[in-house]
Amino acid sequence: MNRRMVLYTLGILLDIEAVLMLLPAAVSFMFGELRTGAMFIVASGAAALIGTLQLFLCRKRNNTIYAKEGFVIVSLAWLAMTLFGALPFVFTGELGFVDAVFEIASGFTTTGASVIADLDRISRGLMFWRSFTHWIGGMGVLVLMMAILPSDTDGSVHILKAEMPGPTFGKLVPKLRKTASILYLIYVGITLTETIFLLCGGLNLYESLIYAFGTAGTGGFGLKGDSLTTYTPYVQWVITIFMVLFGVNFNLYYLALMGKIKSALKSRELWVYLGIILFSICVVGFHIRTLYTNFWDTARNSAFQVASIVTTTGYSTANFDAWNGVAKGMLFVLFFVGGCAGSTAGGIKISRLMLLGKTIRRDLRHMVHPHSVGVVKFEGKRVSDQTLNGVTSFFLLYCAIMAGVFLILSIFEPAVDVETNLTATMATLNNVGPGFGRVGPYLSYSFYSPFSKLALTLSMLFGRLEIYPLILLMSPSTWKRR
Repeated sequence: MNRRMVLYTLGILLDIEAVLMLLPAAVSFMFGELRTGAMFIVASGAAALIGTLQLFLCRKRNNTIYAKEGFVIVSLAWLAMTLFGALPFVFTGELGFVDAVFEIASGFTTTGASVIADLDRISRGLMFWRSFTHWIGGMGVLVLMMAILPSDTDGSVHILKAEMPGPTFGKLVPKLRKTASILYLIYVGITLTETIFLLCGGLNLYESLIYAFGTAGTGGFGLKGDSLTTYTPYVQWVITIFMVLFGVNFNLYYLALMGKIKSALKSRELWVYLGIILFSICVVGFHIRTLYTNFWDTARNSAFQVASIVTTTGYSTANFDAWNGVAKGMLFVLFFVGGCAGSTAGGIKISRLMLLGKTIRRDLRHMVHPHSVGVVKFEGKRVSDQTLNGVTSFFLLYCAIMAGVFLILSIFEPAVDVETNLTATMATLNNVGPGFGRVGPYLSYSFYSPFSKLALTLSMLFGRLEIYPLILLMSPSTWKRR
């Protein structure tokens, strides 16, 4: 284990977070929240001090990063960013330590689950920070680091492999730093476009940025307890469209920008993703049609909620927990699906589900024809057995973690009903945010005990980092010297 390189990288990330905290500090000062702004400065200084100290102590190091270091860096980076990101809430006294860690972990992992029952009591600077963490975590904190570092680190591809969502990782261009920069430029471009559309819909700049951050990161933090219910149909349609856009693999946007639109449109994953959305909208819309007075209200609410759940954003325009069994059942299934690989959406990912289905079909065919040679292809390319085995292992670990967290909640929260505990587990592991029952779209996670909140926080991190980095972090063999 190259410990010095691990600590050096964490030092860079803490310094980056220190700089990022200056933006919500400025927002606080703009709104006259002098104490909140000062606490952001203090938290920023603490992160900068620890980060700079790590850089100084590890200035003599070996820059090589292997796969093991990549997974460890990713895990520790997200834990460190969460702990230091929670400090402004703690220093201002607006949240306790456990609640602050839960809230910021929910922000960085783009889950959107909240322990704040009354959003009106939270200062504007902190509201901005919790939504801004969605935007930072959406594309990934390590991708941000790669995009701004002056040169590639030896083996830094292992970092991006460990952080980027999906069963496989591919560079857009030979240079890794340029790949990260392209991804972030696309990310920034779409975010700015949505912000402009929201401004045109009558939202002020502060509101537009809050909801653009939440949509871009597919996170779901907003400004009101009823989410987007009271906003205009125009605003709701804009956010619906951009939620779908941010659930698409960003590699396809790069292909489109390079003029290879036909290649982008050949993506099977894209069409399965859009097909699932369209089918789900039809099913949900048909079964909630009696709740609305006209077709357009039905279409808008069904489209919004389907897009919100499948992309794991978590916004709502209606209390979907009150919908009938079929509509809720459709949303329940979408909890697991997620968006495309290489997007900011959470969940299992459509590409992973497609590969799992292809693997099952290959194995069934092999049972009938034992001498056949089954080749699994995805997007026209042969998929290695290593990748297929990884998908299967991921699914098994996913089920085990979901069962484990659900059992923890059932044991430590005996007064909470099964529906609430189950959907809370699903909503955090899939980074969706709201669930059913007592964690419905207009409610919060504030009633859970501190221990249960920490278990759900770990569930959010498992979901965002797609399990393996945290598993390896906790493995004793990972920390052995070479």
